[in-house]
Amino acid sequence: MATGRGRLLLQHWRGLLALHWPPGGVGAAPGLAGEAPGPAGFRKRPGTSYAGTATLKQCARRGRHYKQPSADHPASLESMPSEILLKIFSYLDAVTLLCTGCVNRRFYHLANDNFIWIRIYSTAFSPKRSNWQVNSAEKTTVSMNLLSVEDKEAGYWKKEYITKQRASVKAALAQVLKPVNPYTGLPVKTKEALRISGLGWVIILKEKNGKEYIMQHIDLLMNDSSVTIIWYGRNWPQLATLSTLDLCGVTPVFMDRSKPPSKNGPRWLSLIAKYNLSNLTESTMIGWDRLIRIFCLHPGLLVGLWKREEELAFVMANLHFHHLVEKSTLGSATVPYELPPHTPLLDDNPEYGLHGYQLHVDMHSGGVFYLCGTFRNLFTKKGSIENGYVKLVVIRFKNNTEHLPLIGKVGLSWRTDVFSGCIKSCSIMDITLLDEYGKPFWCLSSPVCMRSSVPSDGPNFLGQTYCVDYVDSEGKVHVELVWIKETEEYFIVSLVLYLKIAKINHWFGTAY
Repeated sequence: MATGRGRLLLQHWRGLLALHWPPGGVGAAPGLAGEAPGPAGFRKRPGTSYAGTATLKQCARRGRHYKQPSADHPASLESMPSEILLKIFSYLDAVTLLCTGCVNRRFYHLANDNFIWIRIYSTAFSPKRSNWQVNSAEKTTVSMNLLSVEDKEAGYWKKEYITKQRASVKAALAQVLKPVNPYTGLPVKTKEALRISGLGWVIILKEKNGKEYIMQHIDLLMNDSSVTIIWYGRNWPQLATLSTLDLCGVTPVFMDRSKPPSKNGPRWLSLIAKYNLSNLTESTMIGWDRLIRIFCLHPGLLVGLWKREEELAFVMANLHFHHLVEKSTLGSATVPYELPPHTPLLDDNPEYGLHGYQLHVDMHSGGVFYLCGTFRNLFTKKGSIENGYVKLVVIRFKNNTEHLPLIGKVGLSWRTDVFSGCIKSCSIMDITLLDEYGKPFWCLSSPVCMRSSVPSDGPNFLGQTYCVDYVDSEGKVHVELVWIKETEEYFIVSLVLYLKIAKINHWFGTAY
């Protein structure tokens, strides 16, 4: 194996060959009943000491017999009897044992041995004691566990160990994410949680015939309230053969906070979003330059296609920090993480409408921020309801003091292993809206583009007018900008949020 675990098994095997075996061959009993148990610490029976009975019976039915090594047939792991393999496996840690089970079908069944896994489980989750004595209740519990090993199906204790390990990871991450920034409403230690969990992201490209391609992320950028993840390379499958793209978080199955996360070993996939690649059409295209065209698929995915070949150039995912760690670690490979049920907050004066809201908005690309603004004490009256939305005005046309400039030349930066570029008038927009209690009410991170538009009712500005629009199932964002030629910069002259009434009613338990 590339990780060296196969070499470790071979060294164990060579060491065993060097021992003096008792009469009867390699598979014979090492001693009589009543001798000290082996490293598993659980077996005191005559005959084969360290093999799980159920596993040995399965291997015997498959006709696995040991053959003495010769010049024509040298010793190998595959030719070893099951007793010896189980002896070797009993020395392995959980990560190595799981990897060993991926070698072939026989190793998989042997690596599921309940006697091995109950030892690993008991070692990892035994109660911590300050003295060496074990009381009778604990002895009884251990004895009952040993008696139940043969009654469980193969792999039962492996599943129990993995389940409890995942629960401990969840508890550890929840503790890290507990402190919340009162100004942003987001966890203070999101970046630390990403580091200690070893979290990464992959995309799974699925062909129409069922074949899958898993690609590890190449680069990522940590922003104020979101993370941008990038994939590119030369070995993309043909776009015409692809049907869907799955975005998943990937973490080590076992997390050890005292050590840096390992890049090898078993990994856990958590589905974040699934995208249909047939939606890469003119209606989802948001920009282009001389080399590529870019398409936006909700939520937050940007796909770049080469103009000439109409093939994949890069993929960029934009994920908001709100529930980022939970979505990236606590789902499964096929089912996304489901948020806990929301308990409606008390609306002390439903007739008054929304009040005391706070908005933080960023516009950025490639680590360069064009806008970073916070707006407090936002409110709207109950009468501001239009077509199923509540209108929340952030920047008003008629109030020049509220108008904000975008800093620098706005453009969305992209790169591959060969080329790089910048698409004008496009960027990434992050929205974090907090309710009157300071809790995240609506959060998003998505590519957007500025399009030429007709000025709305309001003051006449000297310059071309542009707009930025975003829509999802919870609300809409509408931004109007004016290009000032003299200073060569954009000014935001209007910013309005439209919140779905259904979202508000669900949040507060009201009936608007």
